[in-house]
Amino acid sequence: MKKRTIHILIGIFIALVLVACVIGGAFYYFFMAPQFYPQQTAYVYIDRDDTADSVYVKVQEVGNVKDFHGFKWMSEYRHYPESISTGRYEIRNGESVYHVFSRIWRGYQTPLNVTINSARTMRRLAGQVGRQLMIDSVEIATLMYDSTFQAKMGYTKETMPALFIPDTYEMYWDISVDEFFERMQTEHKRFWNSSRQAKAKEMGLTENEVSTLASIVEEETNNNPEKPSVAGLYYNRLRIGMPLQADPTIKFALQEFGIRRILNSDLNVESPYNTYLHRGLPPGPIRIPSVIGLDAVLNYAHHNYLYMCAKEDFSGTHNFAATYREHLNNAQRYWAALNRRRISR
Repeated sequence: MKKRTIHILIGIFIALVLVACVIGGAFYYFFMAPQFYPQQTAYVYIDRDDTADSVYVKVQEVGNVKDFHGFKWMSEYRHYPESISTGRYEIRNGESVYHVFSRIWRGYQTPLNVTINSARTMRRLAGQVGRQLMIDSVEIATLMYDSTFQAKMGYTKETMPALFIPDTYEMYWDISVDEFFERMQTEHKRFWNSSRQAKAKEMGLTENEVSTLASIVEEETNNNPEKPSVAGLYYNRLRIGMPLQADPTIKFALQEFGIRRILNSDLNVESPYNTYLHRGLPPGPIRIPSVIGLDAVLNYAHHNYLYMCAKEDFSGTHNFAATYREHLNNAQRYWAALNRRRISR
């Protein structure tokens, strides 16, 4: 009888061990074993209007999941449908359900690189940012053009482009529109360090004025080595009170950026941006200047040039001149080249 009891106890023990092994194996398989096999590190983007079901679909599609049961069970256990966190979440090859779900449930996002380009218009910038972040471009544009918000940030509708410093910034995909502008203000202050502030002060220009002059330089030439020379030319004009007479400001006033030939009739357009009619700098930047453009102004080339004209070889660079007579000779060669190519506008 005693032997029989021992055998029963041993049998029960073995059965319990087998059950434990089965449960443990199932637990490992569904929660801890590799289940995600994207070809390379992939990202799930969870938006404001996502539900648990739509998240499941996204995770399965992006993660190339082998078995998804464990994810749903953890979701139910953690009441995930009641606390969905927006964001951009990483899924690596060979990851388990536990690691992927925990990351999404806890809101542990992976930041992304957001590029702020040297955009020509604020609407174009809003579109660029909206394509990279969860923020709708309309949200961004609405604040950009809101006078109360502009004043709060220390800008006007004309100077607002000066806020942005083109670069690539690490941000969370679901950053709010207010947080985005706060970040831009922080990066603006970081760019305008004491050294750059001192250079602007020495030139007698404000930060916004440097940005405005840089925007004209950027529109004049894409050739980076030439930008300090162009900046020096316009700065020479500013110092002696000579009209800037910058063709890019005419294009901006007309809102015709594709013009290749400025006509005399264009020079009469009534606009504060018409630097043929109005002396000094226009009210604000005519585009968002690049860091290279801004530094080209702050480190402008010291020379005696007052005139420049695009080279007749259409290389994108310019012939510079200190006298108007020399400039006319340069201009005649360029106009002749335009005529040969039958470029009238």
